[in-house]
Amino acid sequence: MARGMTLNVGMNVSRGTRISDIDVPHQMRKRLKTGIDFFDSATGEGVVPSAVMMLTGTPGAGKTTLLLQLANAISNAGHVCLYNTGEESLRQVKMVTERLKLDGDFFVGQDVMVDDLIDHANELSSAHPGKQVFILQDSLQTLDDGKYSTGTNSVTPLRCAEKLTEWAKEKFQNVLFIGRVNKDGTFAGKNGILHAIDVRAHLYIDTKKGSDTFGERLFEVTKNRFGSGGLTQVLGMNREGLYRRGVIDYLPA
Repeated sequence: MARGMTLNVGMNVSRGTRISDIDVPHQMRKRLKTGIDFFDSATGEGVVPSAVMMLTGTPGAGKTTLLLQLANAISNAGHVCLYNTGEESLRQVKMVTERLKLDGDFFVGQDVMVDDLIDHANELSSAHPGKQVFILQDSLQTLDDGKYSTGTNSVTPLRCAEKLTEWAKEKFQNVLFIGRVNKDGTFAGKNGILHAIDVRAHLYIDTKKGSDTFGERLFEVTKNRFGSGGLTQVLGMNREGLYRRGVIDYLPA
């Protein structure tokens, strides 16, 4: 990088630049609907091209189910969706889509190396010009950036998140990955991942006795660089996946 230049992901800006000189690409002025009403509502009526989103949540709340429902809805909305899994075999994924009665014909993969995943997404983009491409990764910690021949370390997910973010910003495409959590559903990764992403969503079961929503599944956006999120969504789950039961305009105490 040349001296006197600072790096903002996706653009080089020289020192002394005025805000009036910054050109905002037309892609970033749009919002794309995924087709899932509660998701679009929680994220502020859809996602912005180039946005990178992390989904966290408590075990059993339905994170993988939500990711598959999103892959299905995004595909049906006319976008290109690549669902990449390191958690289950593709045959297992297929059986889950059958149980959920999903009818969208989204693309799937099992790339372990993050560069291979990005290459796969670029190939799909070239094969479908003009289409928005979404990478849905289940989950971030199953990816490797190849820095060490002996395997991964605790910083590998951060490096992978940074590569996915760089791709999304450069191509104005979208990434959504499931982040690593502790048993109580709190984020277990490096803080750098929280800084790299644009949007963080959290799906959890309210276990606080005395809460108005005790026992309910809640979906909320706790960070959104493209504007405030919508209302907290109260969700139900049946054999066909997650669905909205209602909304609340406050966080549970």
